[in-house]
Amino acid sequence: MKRFYIMVIMAAACLAAVAQTVRFNNETLNYKVMFKWGLVQKQAGRATLKLTDSKDKFVATLYARSEPWADHFYSLRDTLISTMSRADMLPTKYERIAHEGGSYARDVISITRTGNMFSGESVRYRRKKNQKEITTSTISLKAQGPTVDLLSVFYYLRTLDFKNISPGYSKTINIFSGKRKESLTIKYHGAEPLELEGKKYETYRISFTFTTGNSKKSSDDIDTWIWSDSSHIPLKLEGKLKVGKIRCLYTNRL
Repeated sequence: MKRFYIMVIMAAACLAAVAQTVRFNNETLNYKVMFKWGLVQKQAGRATLKLTDSKDKFVATLYARSEPWADHFYSLRDTLISTMSRADMLPTKYERIAHEGGSYARDVISITRTGNMFSGESVRYRRKKNQKEITTSTISLKAQGPTVDLLSVFYYLRTLDFKNISPGYSKTINIFSGKRKESLTIKYHGAEPLELEGKKYETYRISFTFTTGNSKKSSDDIDTWIWSDSSHIPLKLEGKLKVGKIRCLYTNRL
């Protein structure tokens, strides 16, 4: 479920080679997270993504939580914050604060750029369930080429000029998590109609594939449907769990 809360928000990394088709302003996007297994479909959580225009930078914030019934199985309260340069929408700082299943985790990544090289210093704080002590560790991250964080990829996605790319188009970018660099491949599958809560939308269907340094998948593929209007808002995300599926649905309300 955690990967899907992250995928709901993934905010703003505009690559220099990509034409920016969306003009970003202050906005708030709300999603519900649904668990589906056979005929069973139940809301398991909710997430709110806010983008704030702050003069020379943008700040994206995700608030995510599990529903009260789901708390009995696995309680989740996450906050993710990404600070991005206004010039190119690439992140300069990323922070994740997580209270999950009784444990506490906080990652703070400071990102610097020299030419085409990106470096990240990740300070990680951890407290295990039923323990008081917080441990701290620091990890260095490096990547060549445009690099985003786990809160910055959907705004990059929304900058793609879908009208001028063909089904089968794919692009791979770097992504920093708290503990490692991964590769994220974005594949465009073409235009596709979507019905959501009784309303029909024209959408672009995209899939995500995460891989590690040895080209091994680090998670199952995630499918995304992006509204084809000028906002390019992600309307639906879907992926597999060991049992059932998780779906994130845009609601524009809590």
